Amino acid sequence: MDQVRRILVHVCRDRSSPQRVNFVQSVTGYFSRDGEDEVDVSCSLEKNQFFIHRGEGPRVPLKRPAFCPIKHLSVTDAAMLPQDVQQQGVDVGVSVILQSANYKVLLTRRPAHLRIFPNNWVPPGGHVEPDETLLEAGLRELQEETGLKVAQEEVRSEILGLWESTYPPMLSRGLPRRRHIVVFVLLRTLLPNLQLQESLRPSPAEVDACVWVDADLARLITSSMDGEDRPSLRGHLPGSIRVIRVSSDGSLSDSTLPGAVFLNRVPVSGPDEERVSTGTKFALDLWLRSLEGSDQAAR
Repeated sequence: MDQVRRILVHVCRDRSSPQRVNFVQSVTGYFSRDGEDEVDVSCSLEKNQFFIHRGEGPRVPLKRPAFCPIKHLSVTDAAMLPQDVQQQGVDVGVSVILQSANYKVLLTRRPAHLRIFPNNWVPPGGHVEPDETLLEAGLRELQEETGLKVAQEEVRSEILGLWESTYPPMLSRGLPRRRHIVVFVLLRTLLPNLQLQESLRPSPAEVDACVWVDADLARLITSSMDGEDRPSLRGHLPGSIRVIRVSSDGSLSDSTLPGAVFLNRVPVSGPDEERVSTGTKFALDLWLRSLEGSDQAAR
């Protein structure tokens, strides 16, 4: 038997047999009856295959952006994709929403030299490796990218939702080259963010800045959701946001960024700009929903 190298997405409806998702197939569209961009699904990772289905078990939101390239891909566009791209399938990634005891979550900025989503603010995360659970993958990626070593017994975890990610994020920015289903896993810790920060040792190859986001800033960020018409909270945005810069040797220093950076939207064309990724905005929205009705400190 060939060794499994990538964890790929499979889908099934009702009692039908699971099928591997093709590169040009929309996962959200597979379950959507009327073209919705968000549906509720169940998911599981079994024998190095990731299944999304509508069977028994807890359901979580699965979402794609309104401008999802796969949603708008024409037959002509699909035929122009190189064969090696068409044969990729859809990979599985895990992103960790690390919630501190004082209700803050950690975002990291991807360096400008990265080929995929450069200068984007995202949660720590990456690919699921063979024979890992989703939680194991999330904890491994958290440690590799930030230096934070957290044991499974030290956190309470749950899946917040799934994001259908495509790069480039719009057809106007080029034909799709990479596709993922990103599993956002919420990890609740018993440590405040300043205590967690003492152990931060980000990898400069993958992270060049970090920021702790509270519920107020998260609400501002999600008011600028890409592709959606939401009431803007820009007038409430602070002039600057405190961030932690990561130098090329891994040393950390305090810095600030203009608050407006965190409300930037994905550009239709031209170079990408520093912004919170669309999928991250979705994850922050889900995180805010998880706080509703909880301790007053979450407000």
